[in-house]
Amino acid sequence: MERLTVERTRVGIVGGGPAGLLLSHLLHRSGIEHVVLEARTRTEIEHTHRAGILEANSVQTLVEAGLDRVLRDGDRHDGILLRFDGEDHRIDFPELTGRSVWLYPQTDVFIDLANQRAADGADGDGGELRWGATVTEVLDATTYDGGTSGGAGDLPGVLWTDQEGATHELRCDVLIGADGSHSTLRHTLSESQRRTFVHEYPYAWFGVIVEAPRSAPELVYTASERGFALISQRTDTHQRMYFQCDPDENPDDWSDDQIWAELQSRVDGPDGFRLVEGPIEERSVLRFRSSVVEPVRHGRMLLAGDAAHTVPPTGAKGLNLALADVVVLHDVLETWFAKRSAGGGVGGGSGSDELLDEYGRRVSERVWRAQHFSAWMSSMLHSHPGETGFAARRRIAELRTLTASEAWRFLAEGYTGWGPVLGGSTASTTTASRGR
Repeated sequence: MERLTVERTRVGIVGGGPAGLLLSHLLHRSGIEHVVLEARTRTEIEHTHRAGILEANSVQTLVEAGLDRVLRDGDRHDGILLRFDGEDHRIDFPELTGRSVWLYPQTDVFIDLANQRAADGADGDGGELRWGATVTEVLDATTYDGGTSGGAGDLPGVLWTDQEGATHELRCDVLIGADGSHSTLRHTLSESQRRTFVHEYPYAWFGVIVEAPRSAPELVYTASERGFALISQRTDTHQRMYFQCDPDENPDDWSDDQIWAELQSRVDGPDGFRLVEGPIEERSVLRFRSSVVEPVRHGRMLLAGDAAHTVPPTGAKGLNLALADVVVLHDVLETWFAKRSAGGGVGGGSGSDELLDEYGRRVSERVWRAQHFSAWMSSMLHSHPGETGFAARRRIAELRTLTASEAWRFLAEGYTGWGPVLGGSTASTTTASRGR
């Protein structure tokens, strides 16, 4: 099929999930021209249910970007329950850190961003958002020489096809991979161009969405002799619950009665705590995997969010890391383009692009702290294949020590986030609680 006319923009973003749309929104507010390519339709993403715990800094990011529905419709949680020995042990976040977290599904973060971008005119013909746009080839992203050889063809870019099958070409000054854990852009890099640090976990989560009222006011993280369980929430009428299982478990092999019996056994204890049961509407198995790709800049291509790193869900870090990445990336891009416009030397050669490396330097510490926290939470709460009685008792002893000392401040700090993303005052409980 004949290739269409080459389109030129300043920032090309591959991926229209929360990370890609937040970057699009921030670039729009900064007046930086860009295009977003997303392989799925908006409807497909809106109907992909994803849980979400937002750190105070993530809430502050959304509110400062003009997206404050989270304050009205989100649920502020001031703590979590660690349940072991059949008893609850509450960790009070404001008392320990001065911060809270918000229960607000990732799907709602996407909807808020998509609605805002549509209101800005980004949807439709000629808009910045291209739904159903599948990238088929990455062009010159890692080899661009800063323009020293001349010619628009040297700029980084992609070939992509629309929903009718027509082929398009996009060229840009900077190409951003925000296209998730199966990133097309990341997979164009050879092993010689990147280092990938990976850890596979020997367990998974059997997750269900149930039609039932909430069983507890806050999330319950349970360690039991039968393994881990998480009693999470979604809405007043539908809840999310998980129990530890084998990664190869087939959810279709379980009846509703078997699922409820397993969940109830995980939370059973002398205090008589019972889950409120109801119809099971969805079921799936969520595998655990940690990964970090370094570096995150390759020529004029930069990776953000799950395209650059993934974490197990135990520590509720995935979406928060992605949003933090984007805040830093926007700050770096804004500075980079400003220096180009001012004739500050940026864009005059490959060496001048070194300013873009500031992005990787600034996000690296937060990413690895999140990896450590998520792995620590997972290891402490989950039983392990072949685990000895000694190891199981040691894990419970760690939980007892945690809840009986100042050590639980470490958990509270990790769960609520580690201070401001760009510097300045730390987002506090009161900063983002105006709508409560």
